[in-house]
Amino acid sequence: MKARVLIDNLTKSDLKPEWGLSIYIEYKGHPILLDAGASGLFADNAEAMGISLSQVEFAVLSHAHYDHGDGLERFFERNQKAKVYLQKDSGENCYSRNDDPFEKYIGLKKGMLKQYEDRFSYVDGRFSPLPGVTLLPHTTAGLEKTGKKAGMYVWERGGWRPDSFRHEQSLVLETDSGLVIFNSCSHAGADCIIRETEAAFPGKHIEAFIGGFHLFRSSDEEVREFAARVRDTGIRRLCTGHCTGDRAMEILKEELGDMVSQLYTGYEIQIA
Repeated sequence: MKARVLIDNLTKSDLKPEWGLSIYIEYKGHPILLDAGASGLFADNAEAMGISLSQVEFAVLSHAHYDHGDGLERFFERNQKAKVYLQKDSGENCYSRNDDPFEKYIGLKKGMLKQYEDRFSYVDGRFSPLPGVTLLPHTTAGLEKTGKKAGMYVWERGGWRPDSFRHEQSLVLETDSGLVIFNSCSHAGADCIIRETEAAFPGKHIEAFIGGFHLFRSSDEEVREFAARVRDTGIRRLCTGHCTGDRAMEILKEELGDMVSQLYTGYEIQIA
């Protein structure tokens, strides 16, 4: 398995960054796209990196937020056939309610799900689009408490509901080294997602977790407590960026050392 970051907040080259995430994955000869950032920049970077988006077999939308899905319009221009898998509870209804203005829309571009309805494939729960590849929704109860604490809500049936992240899913790949988890923002907590993956794949070792950890608003104490919980899972490798945050990254490096790597636009990781 080889993964290459097409867009992230950071860059170390001429590749363009933005607030968002998009990762191109090659898995046993199958090209997969995870998310598409907030604009078409990911596609420009892919071209600069020699990656042909037209060859992608399928794409996965990790969750229904603009900074992961709005670039899909460019993907549809470059690729005429690949389906985009998303959880059935995905909609255009996600908001942040602790920002200025108080109610800030952070969902997918309005009208996109309808406009490109023939390209989206909604899945209900756990789903395997390919042998060794699993889309894993949250199974932990009470995640609306996490959404409320983070100030994240959905507008549903004419009212506000704390986001329980039913629209979020992990992409799990089986490799010779163990399971590799991709989750672009990990709103429920990366430690929670690791435990969910353990339950879904009993007896299998989890080698790595790649994605954002949504710690950019967390206190130092909260990040250290999070690091301890992740350490206790026994996972060997974390590659994180995007919504993790600079200060949180510093603390994770202090607490977890070399098991933590910083994602950036153009970053590559290969796991046998």
